[in-house]
Amino acid sequence: MPELPEVETVRRVLLPHLKNREIERVEVCSAGVIACPGAEEFTRSVTGARITDLKRRGKYLRFLLSDGGMMVLHLRMTGCLTLQPAQSEREKHTHVAIALNGGEELRYEDVRRFGKFWYIGAGMADVSGAENLGIEPFDAALTMQYLQDRGAKRAVTIKQFLLDQRVIAGIGNIYSNEILFSAGILPQRACGTLTASEWAKLAVTIPERLQYFIDTNAISFDEYNAGKGKDYRNTPYLQVYGRAGKPCRKCGATLVHLTIGGRSSVFCPHCQK
Repeated sequence: MPELPEVETVRRVLLPHLKNREIERVEVCSAGVIACPGAEEFTRSVTGARITDLKRRGKYLRFLLSDGGMMVLHLRMTGCLTLQPAQSEREKHTHVAIALNGGEELRYEDVRRFGKFWYIGAGMADVSGAENLGIEPFDAALTMQYLQDRGAKRAVTIKQFLLDQRVIAGIGNIYSNEILFSAGILPQRACGTLTASEWAKLAVTIPERLQYFIDTNAISFDEYNAGKGKDYRNTPYLQVYGRAGKPCRKCGATLVHLTIGGRSSVFCPHCQK
């Protein structure tokens, strides 16, 4: 499931191979993955434009185009993006194929079809939802005071708070578990019970853990394409997520599973308070 570190990996891997490439054709195989402005207009709008840059906002990818507009993509749960030779066989669940000059296709594959594309014209409001996101985890404004001001009086758990994209952009279920483990805070703690020092610890831990997982997920373009854009490499480095019932790597206590707000949480009852 791509979260911020995985989306950042996609951006870093593909950007050098996409920058200044012209979109020659677009084939939309599943119209439902085009959220705005509709498959035909989307195709017409992006065809002929050059990709001038590839940015990330939270879990969104933003392809900046030479016409001043941008193509926005959210991978959701199972979406993946690869750059393949145009003549090669497409994967079964390829829903959008964008032909670029040079004989390659940027292909969007998604088994569950939850992911979405948007085309946002120059000067138009971004309707993808990216503009409603909170600050980026690496923003200098992410301080103890910022977190405390937005969380201390909220009647939710700290796990739910970290997942609120209106507060911090890009943290998903996997890395909220890892952040809270590293910070030594139980995910079921009510926000109002956190101390100033715990908020300060989170302000440091959030960018540190996400950067760590971006770094451990580093992969070459050839390796990325060989894995069809699905070969994320962070699993061996996860301390708690997916390890319920196993010993904590710090203290040896058995890791515990708990469902919080409908999301799976794993924590160490000894290391987290």
